[in-house]
Amino acid sequence: MKKIKIITDSTAYLTREYIRKENISIVPLNYVFGEENGKEAFPGEFDDFYDKLENTKLFPTTSQPSAGEFVSEFNKSFEEGYDEIIAIVLSSKLSGTYNSALLSKDMLDDKKVTIIDSLSAAANMRFLVEDAVEMAKLGKSSEEIETHLNAKKMNMIIYLTTETLEYLSRGGRLSSMQSKIGNLLNIKPILKLKDGELGLLEKLRGKNKALNTMIDKVPEDVKQIGICHVSNIEGAEKLRSRLVEKFPNIEIQIDELGPVIGAHLGPKGIGICISK
Repeated sequence: MKKIKIITDSTAYLTREYIRKENISIVPLNYVFGEENGKEAFPGEFDDFYDKLENTKLFPTTSQPSAGEFVSEFNKSFEEGYDEIIAIVLSSKLSGTYNSALLSKDMLDDKKVTIIDSLSAAANMRFLVEDAVEMAKLGKSSEEIETHLNAKKMNMIIYLTTETLEYLSRGGRLSSMQSKIGNLLNIKPILKLKDGELGLLEKLRGKNKALNTMIDKVPEDVKQIGICHVSNIEGAEKLRSRLVEKFPNIEIQIDELGPVIGAHLGPKGIGICISK
């Protein structure tokens, strides 16, 4: 049985405990925030970033890992005795991370590396990583794992909403005037991440209406649900309680979003990740 190493990037927002337990490698995305150059950390370590985001008018820029960073992790894995690598990365339609990973694969020539474009992020990426880990433990081949993940990712969707439109404006997705008017009218957008692309699904008045709509959009045949949030554990717990009532047989985990994704939603942003 070949020994397969699972690698992902920081936007899966896996906990330090899980990656240590399963010996997963993380290649972090980067951000520049004022004079700070940082690499995205792990859930539970984002408070300073969001405090700064709330208390300044600056907005971070983000960038994918370099091909060299992937090459370094790949070589380290082979040196540790792994025969093959499966790397599961952020949607290619949101970031250049996938291209960096592909370039690094080409630099390794005869090494056995499989790159999976998750077409997603956050908990949906976590679901893919968890499946890959468990399948590798069962002795499944890299081809079997790749086939499973590529099929699964096509049945995933994320719905997101925000507390304020300010951060969508800062990030360039709305004009300043649209943001101001929208906030005055208490407009809450529902954003949809499907097939790798993020877009505006609809605009509603009031956070409760937006959350109710998101809950209603979770299909009856859903297999996995995750809640993602930005500095909003109280709201995430309330949302989980409502979803547990509707789907009592599904274990629903809460995940904290880091700077690369969370900055665009802003503090109190929240979402539902769905895998059918």
